[in-house]
Amino acid sequence: MEKPKKLFEPYRRFPVAERYDAVVIGSGMGGLTTAALLARYAGKRVLVLERHYTVGGYTHVFHRPGYEWDVGVHYIGDMRPRSALRSMFDVLTEGRLEWADMGEVYDEIIIGGETYRLPRGEKRLKAYLKERFPGEEAAIDAYFATVKKALATSLPYHADKVIPPVLSRLIGPLLRRKFLKYSDRTTREVVESFTKNQKLIAVLTSRFGDYGLPPAESSFIIDAMVTNHYLGGGWYPVGGSGRIAEAIIPAIQEKGGAVLINAEVAEIVVEKGRTKGVRMADDRIIEAPIVVSNAGVFNTFEHLLSSHASKATGMPAKMKALRPSAAHLSLYVGLKESAGELGLPKANKWVYPDEFPEKNLAAMRESIDADFPLVYISFPSAKDPDFDSRHPGRATIELVTFAPWSAFAKWDGTRWKKRGEDYDALKERLATRLLDVLYEQVPQVKGKVDYYELSTPLSTKNFTNYQHGEIYGIDHTPQRFRQKYLRPRTAIAGLYLTGQDIVSCGIAGALFGGVLSASAILGKNLIPVIVKSAQEQARSRVKGKDVEASTQAVQG
Repeated sequence: MEKPKKLFEPYRRFPVAERYDAVVIGSGMGGLTTAALLARYAGKRVLVLERHYTVGGYTHVFHRPGYEWDVGVHYIGDMRPRSALRSMFDVLTEGRLEWADMGEVYDEIIIGGETYRLPRGEKRLKAYLKERFPGEEAAIDAYFATVKKALATSLPYHADKVIPPVLSRLIGPLLRRKFLKYSDRTTREVVESFTKNQKLIAVLTSRFGDYGLPPAESSFIIDAMVTNHYLGGGWYPVGGSGRIAEAIIPAIQEKGGAVLINAEVAEIVVEKGRTKGVRMADDRIIEAPIVVSNAGVFNTFEHLLSSHASKATGMPAKMKALRPSAAHLSLYVGLKESAGELGLPKANKWVYPDEFPEKNLAAMRESIDADFPLVYISFPSAKDPDFDSRHPGRATIELVTFAPWSAFAKWDGTRWKKRGEDYDALKERLATRLLDVLYEQVPQVKGKVDYYELSTPLSTKNFTNYQHGEIYGIDHTPQRFRQKYLRPRTAIAGLYLTGQDIVSCGIAGALFGGVLSASAILGKNLIPVIVKSAQEQARSRVKGKDVEASTQAVQG
């Protein structure tokens, strides 16, 4: 019997060819999406190179004895069957990935001790908010209506990122015009045009943690994207977030491609303004006419290209208008009882000290000892119906909050577990403070924590190579959406960008970035093609079930 093919292998052990149709740098959501679509729709042999020891970027999981935690996929919205996002996942994974519905209430917002349980469905959510905020009915209606209007402008805006440069110069301003009317305004500016009720504003914009900027700093368009994304509720991958990469990679391998780990790219090779391939850390050259960078805009132009090649694009000067997103802390908690035994919820908890996030974030940016501006609590073992089969009698919880890179910068360059007593003491102090928040919000777990581990911005830098430990790539300010060069095609022929810097942060944003990148490379809009493929898959599954049922009936 033939052994199943490994999903990924170490670079040094794999028989790497001298040339591929395309090389993708980074195995995060954007990189894997681009690679899989190039393989599926163009038959390209794609090599994906991951500098770390595991694949998946923010979709990967990490393990400790008896436990596993996701590092970035805490929940995903818009995953109802036949939705655009679900169709894309179904095609990318060829139906190998299942999704668990988180239920009627998927987010709980706690502001100054007062709880708001957000139900799925726009009508139910609006009715709930109107009940909690009497007299604000018109403001609530206006907010959701504006979210819809803003989102309606996004398709032409993103279409401009894919069309040829000559065409973009001609019609690009028209395609972007309506979108920029919304993206140029801050979230607070827009929402305060409807209401001055600060508690209502705090609830409406409570998921700013999903993109890292408070209402006064963020572009309204990212708030609209996130709000719309979760109107249908929250979903979680069955088997954990690590299943995402596992389900996508076979599509890359089927066309002769491969995904390699411990494969650090030292430089993107450019000759006469055209990409020739990549030079690895061991100086080996792997040739490819197409190179796709999922390493982020800053890393690509500041570290992966030579100074000469980068300056020739004009990007170093242009990127001065951008800034890295927020850094964060994550506390991973393990318990020796199941989620059911502990009564852990599926719904996330967003805990805020009060309704003034700008003030609280400013305090944290000044001092790591300031009160946490927010604490997000996720219960992956309760969300995943398969968790108990993998880790019986165990449960996991994750807590996330923002933290300034400056508080950890002095340890930059030191090795994991060898950063000194001061660093360890700081981590323990922060972990204890986060545990106190957990015990206040989920009191039944007090005294039952078996294991906990804190990751800092240094951990993020280690895994993603983002230079300031940023979690969301580029900050989602109004200025960010004005940058026309944040698109797949670069000034270097054959070099493309993908991932969250192209569209927006998050798994969905990175996936759409991958779709746009593959569309730009192939010169055609893949979205309708993907939707058609998803419909064909669905019909095939139904037909297969009918045949199976008929066979069983005959055998019976």
